[in-house]
Amino acid sequence: MNENEADFKGQLARLRQEHRDLDVAIAVLQDTPGSDILQVQRLKKRKLWLKDRISFLEDQITPDIIA
Repeated sequence: MNENEADFKGQLARLRQEHRDLDVAIAVLQDTPGSDILQVQRLKKRKLWLKDRISFLEDQITPDIIA
């Protein structure tokens, strides 16, 4: 495993954890009466960005296989 791949895997682990944490935070905010809808939208937007970044890093780690 080269150094870049190790860096990608470290970043991937951190991003996945943040994505899971946002799931919990969003669920709590949505279940709380009078919660800030704008804050929920920001968290959802961040979660989507994380999902895109996670997909990008997974693509960098997994080589394309031509069948």
